[in-house]
Amino acid sequence: MEAFLLEQGEKPFRAIQLLKWIHQYGVTDFDEMTNISKALRVRLKECAEVRPPQIRERYDAADGCHKWIVEVASGSSVETVFIPEAGRGTLCISSQAGCSLDCSFCATGKQGFNSDLTTAEIIGQLWLANRELGCFGTKSPRRVTNVVMMGMGEPLLNFDNVMNAVSLMMEDNCYGLSKRRVTISTSGVVPALDRMKDYTDASLAISLHAPNDELRSQIVPINRKYPIRELLRSTNAYLASLSDSRQATIEYILIAGVNDHRQHARELAELLRNTPCKINLIPFNPFTGSQYKRSSNAAISNFQKILRDAGYTVTIRTTRGDEIGAACGQLVGMVDDTTRRSARYRALMQQDAEQSVPVRRLKIQ
Repeated sequence: MEAFLLEQGEKPFRAIQLLKWIHQYGVTDFDEMTNISKALRVRLKECAEVRPPQIRERYDAADGCHKWIVEVASGSSVETVFIPEAGRGTLCISSQAGCSLDCSFCATGKQGFNSDLTTAEIIGQLWLANRELGCFGTKSPRRVTNVVMMGMGEPLLNFDNVMNAVSLMMEDNCYGLSKRRVTISTSGVVPALDRMKDYTDASLAISLHAPNDELRSQIVPINRKYPIRELLRSTNAYLASLSDSRQATIEYILIAGVNDHRQHARELAELLRNTPCKINLIPFNPFTGSQYKRSSNAAISNFQKILRDAGYTVTIRTTRGDEIGAACGQLVGMVDDTTRRSARYRALMQQDAEQSVPVRRLKIQ
């Protein structure tokens, strides 16, 4: 922004003024930016625009969650979810239209992949949420206090744009979010995770979902390329690079009969012994075409108890927004798939329906 304004013959401090108008007050009309000279406003209207992404649809859940279907330049749409809680509001943001990974428990991956989102399309989701919630220029109790890069896509496969957007989220002259309140979640793109320390000090979440390589490679295919040992090495290195003492969040979706046995919990406790972390257990959220089942309450409680007895802080994520398809693993948007995955997935579902194929089960370790 400073470089752009220097090209216009303006002082660099004008960048801060523009950032505040756009990101703190939600202003898109240059004429309304009253502390900027009239001459500059005229020039800006001739050479620039402030154009947020467009909302196609909005869904509101009884539990207070909101989901927006946001159109991006590629013609696809992505989903953004706001989750209000006591004392905070969490926004789940997408980084890609679809996902190039194909985790077996996630609806997004079944849609195939179209494109990376631009920095503008990523930060635009936060801008839109603030506008829709009436938070610009106010101290609204519903304002966004936390951002999690856990929407559609793998954030670290869109590295540069995600890092730029996260910087804007934490910039004091934009949204001013704390580094502890912006979380980047990854399924394990190790080379990009190794680079993160040079670009950000945001918080980190690891989508683990299994305690050993054999099982994880079945449900999180990227593990075949970057196995757990490498992922945890990279995670520990990132945490060690931070200026404060922080833990990674280990995300673990519990799927009935697949990864929810007591032995899996004991394996997980041993696996994470040398990684500063807290564990977030996520009951599986069903979606159309999935043959997985949610773990029973007893299995979830037993899993949590084993980990707590081993000394870990363990939470169980409350399912929110599932009635509007906004729960973890349910985001699908409308993806103009450039791969053949979505077509193969639909064909497989049709074949199973016609032949009454028994439910596929992953091997239990």
